[in-house]
Amino acid sequence: MKAKAPRIGSFKLSGGTLLAGKYEVVSRLGSGWEGEVYLVRECGTRIERTVKIFFPRRNLGNRALRFYARKLHKLRHCPIVIQYHTRDTFVFNGLPVSFLVSEFVEGELLSDFLKRQSGRRLNPFQGVHLLHALAVGIELIHNVGEYHGDLHTDNVIVLRHGLGFELKLLDMFSWGSPNAENIQHDVFDLIRIFYDALGGQRWYRRQPQEVKDICKGLKRSLIAREFRSAGQLCQYLEMMEWQ
Repeated sequence: MKAKAPRIGSFKLSGGTLLAGKYEVVSRLGSGWEGEVYLVRECGTRIERTVKIFFPRRNLGNRALRFYARKLHKLRHCPIVIQYHTRDTFVFNGLPVSFLVSEFVEGELLSDFLKRQSGRRLNPFQGVHLLHALAVGIELIHNVGEYHGDLHTDNVIVLRHGLGFELKLLDMFSWGSPNAENIQHDVFDLIRIFYDALGGQRWYRRQPQEVKDICKGLKRSLIAREFRSAGQLCQYLEMMEWQ
């Protein structure tokens, strides 16, 4: 009878804690179903990195860790994806616990960025630039045979904005192959982010027709008919004309 993985609900690592004798914890960045994410510094170089520490019960046989590491490596040429560095383990309460090390991206969650905008929303011009930057990034992910699976404003980091947006994506939730349904789900999520960034339902009736032609009232069938992929959405945005 196999022993069950211990039910660790939180690591609660404090600043200064050493992981594997190589990484000094600075602060906790967030937590989720699979584990916790911390900002750390490499002891030798003082370079800041991000580590994702997996709860043992969510990472049986290191399956989840291997999945993420292989996926991030496969997507290493996609600028919108955070870059993977290595994996390691540390001992927590006498148990070996695995973690992934990746680049630290200094930016702001899109959800927080939107809260700081006038009226807590973007204007249509800004919104189209945001949507285009996201669609370009997702198109590259689709082109290498992957998809995201859970795009929303808490999974997007804004690094820079102005004439355009420089963005990074957080967790890749997809486990299956990028079939037409999964790709379409990503496209719908892109348009939902655009819709929400412009103020959502409260402001939708006041949006110009160009915005409504993209959002299509968030009706999945209409969106699927017009935009079957992130690439098609990119092409539409690059060719669209404002009246």
